[in-house]
This record gives sequence, structure tokens and C-alpha cells, in this order.
Amino acid sequence: MMASRQGSFRLFHFAGVDVFLHWSWFFVAAYEISTRVRDYGSPLWNVAEYLALFGIVLLHEYGHALACRSVGGKAERIILWPLGGIAFVNPPPRPGAYLWSIAAGPLVNVVLLLVLQVLGATARSLDWAAYSLDLVALIRAVWWINAGLLVFNLLPVYPLDGGQILRSLLWFFLGPAQSLLVASLLGFVGVAGLAGLALWQRSIWYGLLAGFVLLNCWAGFKRARQMAKVAAAPRREGFACPACLKAPPVGEYWGCARCRKPFDTFATGATCPHCGATYPVTSCPECGQARPLAEWNLLPPEIPAEDGRAG
Repeated sequence: MMASRQGSFRLFHFAGVDVFLHWSWFFVAAYEISTRVRDYGSPLWNVAEYLALFGIVLLHEYGHALACRSVGGKAERIILWPLGGIAFVNPPPRPGAYLWSIAAGPLVNVVLLLVLQVLGATARSLDWAAYSLDLVALIRAVWWINAGLLVFNLLPVYPLDGGQILRSLLWFFLGPAQSLLVASLLGFVGVAGLAGLALWQRSIWYGLLAGFVLLNCWAGFKRARQMAKVAAAPRREGFACPACLKAPPVGEYWGCARCRKPFDTFATGATCPHCGATYPVTSCPECGQARPLAEWNLLPPEIPAEDGRAG
């Protein structure tokens, strides 16, 4: 999913994951808390409710990150912002690993639903309402917040979890490129629905969400076309990715970060022919892993030929 650390600051590091918070979260939190002040007897309960939302989103994203790492993927960063959270996960290029990395997030919400259900039943049986109506109201509100997030995330709209789960299931039958193409195209339908909902409800949040989904669908669509192009390209003999063992394509499929021009890193020894920038690692177009170019070489080192003439 598209996101950036720009405008975010690091909150903490836990379980091998850095958690960042975007500065705009505070403004949205202040607005949401102030507009719901009449739902509780004290504004402090509104703060508790919003912090509970913060905790649910954080646990959801940790579900993604830890599941990805459990299958050998890379997940080192989570960013929390007003529209939710994003776990930057890079699972191995297998549909099963991708499916587990995505599905683990909603599974966290399912577990939280059970926990909150038990907590609510305990509150009723022990009559907590006699001591604090606000506490009982908070438990009920958090249950509905968690349930709403679960249902929304499972919508089959890319890049929501439901859309990415659909993509991983299609991957088993269509492959990585075509599955992403289908999921992103279906996501555009979801964008239209969200935009219509935003107009109907006159909601700026639905409008922002529609824009976010649109940007990610467009990025997924372009990525799918690039993946299909890479899959159809001829392969460079004598080289293979150290991670997925696939031979790299022949062509300008690597971009220079300095001059923004494409080039074939294997033809130029990991040096941009346009500006001369050199790169210590080369990313695999198939799996996304980056390794030094020397680790891609399958050919044994040359041995100097000896003169076979008799002395």
C-alpha cells in the first residue's frame, strides 16, 4: 500500500518493528473526541474510546507484520495515520505466504471481538452499570468499532485486506501479475462506490478514503502490467536471484534513484549509464529482494588457462 514516513515520527520499537505516527493523527483525534463529547459523562471517556481505536488498529497491523515474518518475509515498519494504519510487509513471493500475511490482520479483530464479547458478558453479569455507566458504554462502543473495522477491511476492494485476500486466492490460479491486475480493476469499482457514498453522506472522510483507494488501485494496476512485462521478457543467462533463484529479465527494468532514468543493471554492472550512479545492491523484479550484484552471478570465476606446450 502507498504510504510514506514523511510527516511521521517514531513512537517505539517492539518485536522487531518500528512504529511511526503521522502528525495529522493528533488533529483528527482532537476533532473526533470533541464531536463525541456528549456520548459520555466525561470527556476522558471519549479519549479512552479513541485510544482504544488506536490500539485496535495497532494490533491489527502487528498481526500483518508478525505473520509476514513467520513465513520468512520482511516486516519492519508500521505507520499509523488518521485513515488507519499500514504495515509494510514483504512476504515471500508465494500465494500462501501472501495470504497468511494479509489474513492475519482481520484474524486479530476476530480474536478481539471474542475478548470484548466475554468482557461485555462479564459486565452484565456483575452489573458494572451500577458502578459506571460510562465503562459499560465504552465496552459496547469498542465492540462496535472493532466489528466495523473488521467488516470494512474484509470488503473485496483493493488495497483493503479483503481485496488483497482476493488477490492472494486468485494468485493460486492466475499467477502474481494477473491476480493483481484483476484485484486492482475490481478496486476501481470500489472507488466509485466510496465516491458515491461520500457524495451521498457529504463526508470528507469517505472522500479521502476513496482517493486513497484510487491511488493504490492505480499503483497496483501499473505494477501488474510491469510484472506481466517482466514475466514475458527474455532471461539473462548466467544470473539468478539469490532469494527466489529466478533469472533476471533482459531490459531496462531498473530505475536510477538519482536521474530517474531506466537502465539494465546487469548490462552495466549496477551502474547507471546516464549519470554514473552505482548501486551496492540489486532488487529482484520477481520477489523484490535486494542483494549485491556479485551474489547473482552463477558462473564460476575464470581460471587462467595454462600454456599447454611442453617446455
